[in-house]
Amino acid sequence: MKLKTLLLGAVAATAFAPVAFAERGADGQVNVIYWQAPSIMNPFLSGGTKDIEAASLVIEPLARYNASGEMVPWLVEEIPTVENGGVSEDLTQITWKITPGLKWSDGSDFTSADVKFTYDYCSDPEGGCAQVTKFEGVTSVETPDATTVVVTFASATPFPYGPFVGGESPILQATQFADCMGAKAPECTEANFAPIGTGPFVVDEFKPNDVITLSANPNYRDPAKPAFAKVLFKGGGDATAAGRAVMETGEFDYAWNLQLAPDVIAQMEAGGKGKAVAGFGPLLERIMLNNTNPSADLGPEERSVIRPHPFLSDPAVYKAMSMAIDRELLVEIGYGKAGRVSCSWVPAPEAFAINPEGCDVQDIAGANAMLDAAGIVDTDGDGVREKDGTPLKILYQTSTNAVRQDFQALIKQWWSEIGIESELRNINSSVFFGGDPGSPDTFQKFYADVEMYANTFNGTDPQSYFGNGLCDKAPTPASQWQGENISRFCDEEFDALHAELSQTADMAKRIEIGQKLNTIVFEKGGMIPLVHRGRLSAHANTLGGVELNVWDSELWNAADWYRAE
Repeated sequence: MKLKTLLLGAVAATAFAPVAFAERGADGQVNVIYWQAPSIMNPFLSGGTKDIEAASLVIEPLARYNASGEMVPWLVEEIPTVENGGVSEDLTQITWKITPGLKWSDGSDFTSADVKFTYDYCSDPEGGCAQVTKFEGVTSVETPDATTVVVTFASATPFPYGPFVGGESPILQATQFADCMGAKAPECTEANFAPIGTGPFVVDEFKPNDVITLSANPNYRDPAKPAFAKVLFKGGGDATAAGRAVMETGEFDYAWNLQLAPDVIAQMEAGGKGKAVAGFGPLLERIMLNNTNPSADLGPEERSVIRPHPFLSDPAVYKAMSMAIDRELLVEIGYGKAGRVSCSWVPAPEAFAINPEGCDVQDIAGANAMLDAAGIVDTDGDGVREKDGTPLKILYQTSTNAVRQDFQALIKQWWSEIGIESELRNINSSVFFGGDPGSPDTFQKFYADVEMYANTFNGTDPQSYFGNGLCDKAPTPASQWQGENISRFCDEEFDALHAELSQTADMAKRIEIGQKLNTIVFEKGGMIPLVHRGRLSAHANTLGGVELNVWDSELWNAADWYRAE
């Protein structure tokens, strides 16, 4: 089956709302809580899900994915395909037709020039763009007229829906960001905190890592939406407090990412004010392995830049670390039915996933034997093995969260049983996922040996996401620490296979290549996968219109939310 044919079944003709509203703003205020507080409203300068999702209330892509994983037109008339003439027969061009009459929230016209500007902004060689893999292979973005966008690729691209599709690739207003190109991008505080958008809401005030207040967009394309006049978007605290605020006290209407034990969720639901909603997408909790040297003895241009790592580059070490982990226990204590054992970087769609032999079995004895055979032994009797004279002592960091700290404690113990000593560190999630190039504590900067987190991608095709493993996508000072190759993984075979994937139309072959990419990252030390996590959030019983979306921003249809009786 060719991908261009398969996509016809994955493209919905129109986006629709579950209810019609009589008057914009008639339902007052909706209160949203993200315990990982947003740090910025520009997803091109942050890889953090919290920032991407907050921004999705304001800035939008040309197309996105609905709750069923179908691609739907958003700011365009239809999804381009070969069959409707929107994708060229040779698969090197895609043409988007913008819906006429769209306005930015400031009342100006939304045009193709804004779309082209967004590409120029993200691809500027003097800047850094967290979503640069969305534009992999693009050679030009042209604008024949105000409502036409033509994206040209260097070669046949069977899946041309990376640029401008999904919450990770929205459109920036050219006028607002004109002076924010390249190295100036992080300096444009006003634009980055309060972007002008086409979405249902506009930013009134943005307090980084704290509170966002928003109002209904007076120029939103549907005059009856959004139903809510105001949004209070509260950040900070922890997942427990967020869950209680919705399901027990009723103080908030929506709580995101309730990374809590199953019995805790059940107790909260008993409060009667709200309910938890869950769904499995591609969200994977994992431990990233730093392929470079994070030593504080190195200067800022070398730390977490130069390779190799003193001992994590040895397959015996990272494979033993993986073997020592009891993933089934992690699922049980951390997620229950909302978690599954996984050793696959991309665990969904299921066809792309891998299941390496032994992934679900802890093997402390085997891990010790592997290290012994490699000559990595404890030479001085202190319980810590050495490789070429370097003790296997690691800094293990993650964000502050009860489940993650439980995981850290268990894994520290298991690793100690194979002669690896761990120092545990947890960082406020707003800082860890914030993307501030000046902070030493972001997950992108990775000033540690290993770090644990989870992220996901928009849509059901993982091509762009796999691109985050390419050698040239590693964060560096030159890219202002933007880039999603967090582990600094670099493998020629991986890069070549990804190039092949980007030019392959046959779905069976795409799946085969995807599984190989998954395998390479696992086998060659990119990461240690842990748990395939369900997305778990909660909404008040009085909040209608919510459709949990594991394929795009959870706030994807906030324009359709309303106050239920």
